[in-house]
Amino acid sequence: QVQLVVAGGGLVQAGGSLRLSCATSGLSFDTYAMGWFRQAPGKEREFVIAISWSGSTYSAESVKGRFYISRDNAKSTMSLQIDSLKPEDTAVYYCAASRNYRPFNPTYWGQGTQVTVSS
Repeated sequence: QVQLVVAGGGLVQAGGSLRLSCATSGLSFDTYAMGWFRQAPGKEREFVIAISWSGSTYSAESVKGRFYISRDNAKSTMSLQIDSLKPEDTAVYYCAASRNYRPFNPTYWGQGTQVTVSS
């Protein structure tokens, strides 16, 4: 049984930082690309950032230079460092695993975690 468990999230002031993590089990972690999506209130879920099995990354234009993704294949975990948070980053954030790196098409999803940025 594949599980993706998200930790982190919370309330932070604009300009602050936050770190989300995604721990996985039940999948061959180093054969999957990993990534993050987010869904703001009243909006569709959108792609945020992804990392390949070898460590290459790409992201949505709106988060470039502020969002950083990393992975630890030995521990089957992934992290998202978010800097310079903006109110428009407020959303539920989901981690995902995909057989494809680009485009990133999730096969598995983790539960969401709320990130709220106050102005």
